[in-house]
Amino acid sequence: MMKSHPTATGPKSLTDVKKILMIKSHSMGIGDLLRSSAAWRALKDHWPNAELHLLFLSRHPGYAAEELIKAHHLLSSATFLTVREENPQVAKARRVPHRVLAAKVRDLCRRLQPDLVIDFESSGLRSTLLTRSAAGTCAAISVGIAQFPGRGLFYDVAAESTAVYARRRGLTQPMDYTNRDFVALAALGIEREGRPIELQLSDTGQLYSDQLKLRLPAGLPVVGLNIGCGTPDAIHKRPNTGELVECIGMTLHQHPHSLLLSGAKFESDVNREFISAYATRWGNVSHIYDLAGETTLCSLAGLIDVCDVFISTDSGPYHMSVAMKKPTLAWFTYPEVTSFHDHPWCLSLIQPSPDQFKMIFNELQSKHNFAVDKKINSSRDDFLRVLSIGRH
Repeated sequence: MMKSHPTATGPKSLTDVKKILMIKSHSMGIGDLLRSSAAWRALKDHWPNAELHLLFLSRHPGYAAEELIKAHHLLSSATFLTVREENPQVAKARRVPHRVLAAKVRDLCRRLQPDLVIDFESSGLRSTLLTRSAAGTCAAISVGIAQFPGRGLFYDVAAESTAVYARRRGLTQPMDYTNRDFVALAALGIEREGRPIELQLSDTGQLYSDQLKLRLPAGLPVVGLNIGCGTPDAIHKRPNTGELVECIGMTLHQHPHSLLLSGAKFESDVNREFISAYATRWGNVSHIYDLAGETTLCSLAGLIDVCDVFISTDSGPYHMSVAMKKPTLAWFTYPEVTSFHDHPWCLSLIQPSPDQFKMIFNELQSKHNFAVDKKINSSRDDFLRVLSIGRH
């Protein structure tokens, strides 16, 4: 039951919501952020004319994901507030005082005047208190998760805990990141209902896509490969180079195509190692384009757009590809169930053998024909026809 919010005018109505402020924290990884977009879509479906404004509490300024999220087609704005006073290299960085954060949130709400403030976080009290402060500033309705006794008292509308949410829907714990944002929305009667995550090309992404197409041989299928996982905390997600070379080569080397290697600048060595190993094992590498360091996240979307299929490890580009509904083959080194996507255009493999990789690659092609352009030349027809052999 909705409680009365202690403001001069009282809470607004849920029947005519025009502006929604969504409060998030936890992780600024692009994959984690993009997995919230299914919830954004659900809100837009529920209130088609409402503006969505994201407020993210980040540990330090300047995350690469900020540019991409600010340009997201479902958001009217995205604001990032830092909760630490120093950069992430400082081990004991001091927290920004709550009163400072609360003042900034109140200023944001005075400018936006949201009707609804949603706290998507299930743990702690920082986002809870900021949600209450935000809602009180403009007489908005507050929504949050009653994760532990007493927390629900801070919100006008409180959802059941994540454990109860998962149990009622037959979901395993830990839940995948996409489902987690629907815990708070359940208090509003909004369910996921199979909604995928979403990403559209920005102007920057479209420009890079157009320019990249001019650099590639006309008429050949394009395969994207993101090896990535170049940071120390992600190396365990990167497949063995020799195994990756064997799988890619056994599936593709006899058939004309362009292979695009994506990656950040600091992952250039990873790509060079792959190219060297591929040359040793399969010979010709003239069809391989090392594009590491050439893209921002916005232009990376343009690279993915050019591809007929995108192969990736469990990293941000994988989630971007899925969000763009690009035929995606995800390579996992272990069963990270919180990262799986259950959609026809995405198939996942866990430490596959070359035969398994080829079979799943063919299965993906059978579900989503890579030859989306009807005016393809014979080499592309041959490529796709060979890929289909394993289905018969």
